[in-house]
Amino acid sequence: MECYPFLGTRICPFTQESLTALLGEIIERNEKQIIANHNLHSLYLFNKDKKFKKFFSQVKHIHIDGMPIVYLGRLLGYPLVRDNRITYLDWCDDIFKLAIKKNLRIFYLGSTPESGSTGLKVLKNKYPLLEIEWHHGFFDANKTTRENNKIIKLINSSSTSILMVGMGMPRQECWIMDNFNDLQVNIILPCGACLDYLAGTIKTPPRWMGRIGLEWLYRLFVEPQRLWKRYLVEPIFLCKPLLAQLLKRN
Repeated sequence: MECYPFLGTRICPFTQESLTALLGEIIERNEKQIIANHNLHSLYLFNKDKKFKKFFSQVKHIHIDGMPIVYLGRLLGYPLVRDNRITYLDWCDDIFKLAIKKNLRIFYLGSTPESGSTGLKVLKNKYPLLEIEWHHGFFDANKTTRENNKIIKLINSSSTSILMVGMGMPRQECWIMDNFNDLQVNIILPCGACLDYLAGTIKTPPRWMGRIGLEWLYRLFVEPQRLWKRYLVEPIFLCKPLLAQLLKRN
């Protein structure tokens, strides 16, 4: 799939269907790949955090997480549509159904012990045939620690095909990059607070708001103290690379 240069990085115009199909292809070929995503927050971090930027330089497939990226892509002349926006709130159902259909194991690393345990119960009730294991994300993630090595062994011993890492940006991406060579899995998905949403720990924005690009407004209303900088300040820093690409295009 052709990817588009985008504010110093790149984005790929996947749909949920094509991205889910890609998961199956990677597993059938017995490859190991990371499938990452970009939203406004990740673009800000990409321009501020060298290690985070290095992570994306090593990733082949980067899907779009958020309608603002679709709108900015259109501004830059790319033929992006609403279906190119893929968030885990919408996509995880396809992931779990694929795992059940192909008898694949999933390992979810992330969330708090309480929220993760609740989310796992929700998944077990909704998908009784889903083979999934979980470990919370509150551990010393330094590559050399005994605790981190224990988690790597736990993942590798579980015969996992799909590893979902939900520890928030940029921690999850840095952990994946540090441990990539040691992980014996096919697909690694940095997925943010996916399990927390399933557990109900974080309120789920109405899907219609996400489809029109206003999911951020709902989240800002629910958690203003935590998210005001992300949604009201960070996008300002993207004006410079956006202007530079527009001028280059013209």
